[in-house]
Amino acid sequence: MPRSHAPAVGRPGAPRESVFDGRMPAAAGDLRMEARGITPVPEDRRYGGPGRLFTVWFAPNLTMTGVFTGTLGVVLGLDFTTALVAVALGTVVGAVPVAGLGTWGSTTGAGQLPLARLAFGRGVVLPGILQWLSSVAWDALIGLFGGDALARLFGWPFWLGVLVMLAGQGLVGALGYEAIHRLQKVMTLALAVAFAILAVKMLGGVHPAASGTAHGLDRFGAFMLTSTVALSLSLSWAPYASDFSRYLPRETSRTRMFWYTLLGVSVSFVAVQALGLWGASVFTDQSAKGVDTLLGGGALGAFGLLAVACAALCSNAMNDYSGSLALQTAGVRIARPVAAALAACLGFPLVLWMHAADTAARFQNVLLFVGYWIPGFVAVVAVDWLARSRERGGTAVDLAAEASRRRSSWPALLAFVVAFAAAVPFMDTTLYEGPVARALHGADLAYYVAFAAALVVYAPLRLRRGARSGR
Repeated sequence: MPRSHAPAVGRPGAPRESVFDGRMPAAAGDLRMEARGITPVPEDRRYGGPGRLFTVWFAPNLTMTGVFTGTLGVVLGLDFTTALVAVALGTVVGAVPVAGLGTWGSTTGAGQLPLARLAFGRGVVLPGILQWLSSVAWDALIGLFGGDALARLFGWPFWLGVLVMLAGQGLVGALGYEAIHRLQKVMTLALAVAFAILAVKMLGGVHPAASGTAHGLDRFGAFMLTSTVALSLSLSWAPYASDFSRYLPRETSRTRMFWYTLLGVSVSFVAVQALGLWGASVFTDQSAKGVDTLLGGGALGAFGLLAVACAALCSNAMNDYSGSLALQTAGVRIARPVAAALAACLGFPLVLWMHAADTAARFQNVLLFVGYWIPGFVAVVAVDWLARSRERGGTAVDLAAEASRRRSSWPALLAFVVAFAAAVPFMDTTLYEGPVARALHGADLAYYVAFAAALVVYAPLRLRRGARSGR
């Protein structure tokens, strides 16, 4: 990336860039605004323990987005048990890369998109912009339900509920790393209680689908699409992963970091999607209304709506935070708090578009499309990271040393683009159904194909590049 656009990651003696540096939280509970951008966090400014990763990855997933996504398995014709297996499988497969990438934060002090410059070089602009756009899209996907909940709770018009929701999440995203961690710690317990109450209510009055309507290849297609949608939810956190571990000390146990993250992502997502599967007959396009009705209205219904809104706030604050780092990584010289607020603002018109008509179809299309690029990204950065560790004899990647090397970015970009192109025939959305997906009765294998294609293209090129460098 040109020096005029962004500082070299960890380069000794690099000129101070205030827009990328700035104030850092000093310790747990320091809720003053974090101005720190993509510049790595120095080791003497690190704090916290791996247990923080469970709460930061648990609370943001307890949203109605996950519940609504869970209903898709039954809508596609699966019975409850089969759909739950598909959801659990897809969720865990997507959560493993998130947990792995998250361990890089304590090792380097850097966020996920800034670290991607090691593999992509100047070409990081492409995944950087895609990640920023994805964060805006996720603001809309989750803000749709949070805004609806606020509107129903206070009797506001829908647009005002969304506006208040986005303003709140933009503020937390601007406050930054420590504010997000503290919010998620508090909301982990509060939201767990709220969703537990919802589950108890459902057990008493709602019955899941005991048998499905899909059979044969149609059942296979429905199973794979349900699994892929679940995978897209958990994998969507991969480009954010190390953003929320970059302040952890270098000596933090990577094993504990991995398992706390894996459990936080998997348990929360499977739980809320299981609720969606169980209550598919209740949770329609108006999911917030479904919660209020299921809880019987009154004080308990209001509590449920408030929980839906708070859950959306938790999740979208993380979207805005990581989006701000992605925008800086792409070369945009804008202060991180301002960039976080900007993402929240841009989510507003997208929420209104999804709410205008055919919410279910538009929701699914946005959900899948914002993630199709991620498997190729994960494959590229993982291969590059492993290759660099191997070149250094298994020692930790030294950002200062790596940044001093000039390597071509075309292998990473080639693999990234080929991965997406290879996935197109396997995609299944209401806007586009690839020929392979159609032949497989709607089975969406695009994520798996994209990951495999990126590995096949990039691994030999990266290994050859390492050999030519004399390592």
